[in-house]
Amino acid sequence: MTTIDFSPLFRTAIGFDRLANTLEAAYRGEPTAYPPYNIELLGEDHYRITMAVAGFSEDDLDIQVKEGVLSVAGGRNEEGKEDGKYLYRGIANRSFERRFQLADYVRVEGAELKNGLLHIVLAREIPEAMRARRIEIGSGSDSERLIEGKSEAA
Repeated sequence: MTTIDFSPLFRTAIGFDRLANTLEAAYRGEPTAYPPYNIELLGEDHYRITMAVAGFSEDDLDIQVKEGVLSVAGGRNEEGKEDGKYLYRGIANRSFERRFQLADYVRVEGAELKNGLLHIVLAREIPEAMRARRIEIGSGSDSERLIEGKSEAA
């Protein structure tokens, strides 16, 4: 695997540190496609990540958000479990960790495990001060009103 040096980008991109970190993380990428997932747009500002985590219970999964990164990890404690001898074992039984870089103002609303699918609901909440708003244009007549006063000579 070839390694790319992003350090020149860090030196010349003042104020774009997060962009450079995102590019570097994207280049490194996920080494495996397990578990598979979908990202759905439910509404204008609502999203859902669905991950196929068959065989994992709620206790086996850990969901955390830290510094704008959603992390989903799964692992099972297999000590002392003797289910018999397998002739073929095709169902994945391995630990995993998936990370998702969240955009600004995106928060996790909740998660649900149903029929082997983990659903994580996200919502984007842009602060009122950051939202686009319409500015009324005045006619100019209000700005021409002057208050006249007397000036006294000293």
